[in-house]
Amino acid sequence: MTKENNETPTPIKKGGISVQTEHIFPVIKKWLYSEKEIFLRELVSNACDAVSKLTRLSSLGEITLPEEEKFSVIVRLDEEEKTLTVSDNGIGMTAEEVEKYIGNIALSGAADFIEKYEKGDNNSGIIGHFGLGFYSAFMVADEVEIITRSYTGAPTVHWTCSDTGEYTEKAAEEERERGTDIILHINEEGKEYLSRYKCREVLEKYCSFMPVEIFLEEAGKDSGADAEKDGGDGDKDEPKAPVPINDTHPLWLKSPADCTEEEYRDFYRKVFHDFREPLFQIHISADYLLNFKGILYFPAIRNEYDSLEGQVKLYYNQVFVADNLKEVIPDYLLLLRGVLDCPELPLNVSRSYLQNSGYVSKISSHITKKVADKVVALFTNEREKYEGFWKDIRYFVEYGAIRDKKFYERVKSALLLKLTDGSHVSLDEYLEKAPDTAKDKVYYTSDKVLQAQYVKLFEDKGIAVAELAGPLDLQFISFLEAERKIKFLRIDSGTDALRAEGEKYENEELAALFRKISGNGKLTVKFESLSDKDVPALLNISEEDRRFADMMRMYGGDMPAGMGGAENAVLILNAESSLIRALGEKTASSFAETAAGQIWSLALLAQRQLSADELRAFLATSYGTHERALDGEA
Repeated sequence: MTKENNETPTPIKKGGISVQTEHIFPVIKKWLYSEKEIFLRELVSNACDAVSKLTRLSSLGEITLPEEEKFSVIVRLDEEEKTLTVSDNGIGMTAEEVEKYIGNIALSGAADFIEKYEKGDNNSGIIGHFGLGFYSAFMVADEVEIITRSYTGAPTVHWTCSDTGEYTEKAAEEERERGTDIILHINEEGKEYLSRYKCREVLEKYCSFMPVEIFLEEAGKDSGADAEKDGGDGDKDEPKAPVPINDTHPLWLKSPADCTEEEYRDFYRKVFHDFREPLFQIHISADYLLNFKGILYFPAIRNEYDSLEGQVKLYYNQVFVADNLKEVIPDYLLLLRGVLDCPELPLNVSRSYLQNSGYVSKISSHITKKVADKVVALFTNEREKYEGFWKDIRYFVEYGAIRDKKFYERVKSALLLKLTDGSHVSLDEYLEKAPDTAKDKVYYTSDKVLQAQYVKLFEDKGIAVAELAGPLDLQFISFLEAERKIKFLRIDSGTDALRAEGEKYENEELAALFRKISGNGKLTVKFESLSDKDVPALLNISEEDRRFADMMRMYGGDMPAGMGGAENAVLILNAESSLIRALGEKTASSFAETAAGQIWSLALLAQRQLSADELRAFLATSYGTHERALDGEA
C-alpha cells in the first residue's frame, strides 16, 4: 500500500505524555503490574483487539476485506538489535488516533490514578480506563516505537517515545500495510525477554487461547521451531507453514452438546499437563445476566497425600489473567481445575486480582449450583460410575453441605454411605431398609477390622453398617443429625439393637469380679441377652462420651478424667453365653479371676487397641493359661 499523491507528509511533532511524567512512568514500572512478563500479554492482547475491531467493521458492512484475508499477530525477536516487536494486520491508527489514544494516557481521571498509586492503593479496577496496557512496555524497554497505518488508508505514522515520557511523531519514511508494529528497545532489566524460550513460555501462559493466530519468530533464524515438518518421505525436511502457538477456538466456547468426552480429556491434558483422566467435567455456558463460560474438572486423587490445591484459570475474552480464584470458587471446591472466561468480571489494573462485587458472588453461586446439579445427575443417571469415584469427591461434597445450606439442599439425595460389604447406599436408602429395631438410626464403624466382632453381630441381625473413618465424619454426622432428625451410632455404642429375648439373669458377685479385674470400682456392669450366644461380653461407650473424647483428641486437648475411656464404659455380660453362666457359678475358684481377666481384655480388644500395660497383662495371662492347660491344671 502506498501514499496517495494528493496527501502531504505529516510534519514531525514533538511532545510529552500528557500526565506528569515524573510521576506516571515510575508508577508504571513499580506498581502498575505485579510481574514484568505481563507486558507481552498486554501488547499481544491489544494486537488481537485491533484485528477484532477490523473484522467487526467488516461484519457491519462498513468495509470490504478480501475473502482470502488471514489475520495474525507476530512476535519477532532480534537479540542482536535488542528489540522485541509485536505486529498485527488489524485496524491500525491515524496520526490523530495515535495522539488521542497513546499520547494522552489519561483522557480522564489521571490525577486520581496517580494519587491512588502513589499511595500504594493498587486495587482499583481501572483497566481500559487509561489506555495503560500499551505503557506496560516500559517495564522492559527504554524506548518504544509505533509504526502504524489505519485501515482508512491515511499515511503511516511513526511514533517514538523514551522512558522519560518524551515522544516524537512523524510520517513514516516508508509505507507499511494496514496494521501496527510495536517495537520495544529492550533495556538491561528486560533482556531475558529476548530469549525465544522465555517469550514462548510467556505467550503460552497468557495467550494460548487468544482469538487471533499468534506466531513467534526470531531474526536470523529459521522459524521452523514453530512450524510443522512434512511427514512424507520425499520432502520431510521442508517446513510447512508456521504453526500458531495458540488455539483460537478453545473448547469452552463450543456448545456442551457439541463436545465429546475425548475432547474434554484432551483439553484437560493440554491445559494442566496431567496424564490422569479427570473424574468428570462441568461445562458452564451462562449467557443472560452473568455472561461467562468455562469448563471445570474434578481431578482424580491417587492417595490422601495428593495435593488438594486446584487450579482454575481465569480468562478475560480469551486472555489469561489469573489462576487464583478463591473469590470465585468456594473453599469446599478447592480441588477443582478448569478455566473460566468472564468478560464482565471487574478486575484491577493488572488483571490479577478480583474485586469484591455482587457479580463475583453471583458467579460463585452459579458455579456451586452447576456442580451440585452435576453431582445429582451422575447419581441419578450413572450410579455405578458415581459410586466408583465417590471416595474421591465425598469429603468435598460433604464439606460443601456443611458450609453451604443451598448446596446441601441440592445434593442431599446424592450423599452416599459406603457399607462394610463394599456397596454404597444413599442415606434415604439406608433408612428405608433398616429393620424396625433400628429405625431413624445409622450404625457405623470407624475401623471394620478392629471392630469386626461388632460388625458381625449387627450384620447377623440384618442391620447394615456404614464405614465412617475420615477426619470430617464427626462434623458431618452431627450436621446430618440436626438436618434429618436421625441418630448416628457407632456399633460399640448402639448395642441395644443386639438384644434378644431371654431369661433374666443377674449375678452381683460376677459383676464385682469384673469391677476388680477392670481396676475401676465404679464400672457399670449389666446382664443382657444378646443375639449371639458365642459372645460373652461387650463394652459399650455412649456415643456422646466417645464423640467428646474424639473431639478433644482432634484439637489436642487433655481428656477430662472419666471421659471417653474404658473407665467410662458399660460392660455388658451376655446372659445367653454359657461361658458367663459357668463363670458365674465359680466366682470363688482360683481360675475365675484369670478367666474374667481374659474376657475383659478381649472385650477391650474388640473395641479399641490395648494400651501397653493392658497388652502386657493380657499376654502374660494368656501364656500362663496355656501353660496351666498343658500341665492339666485348668
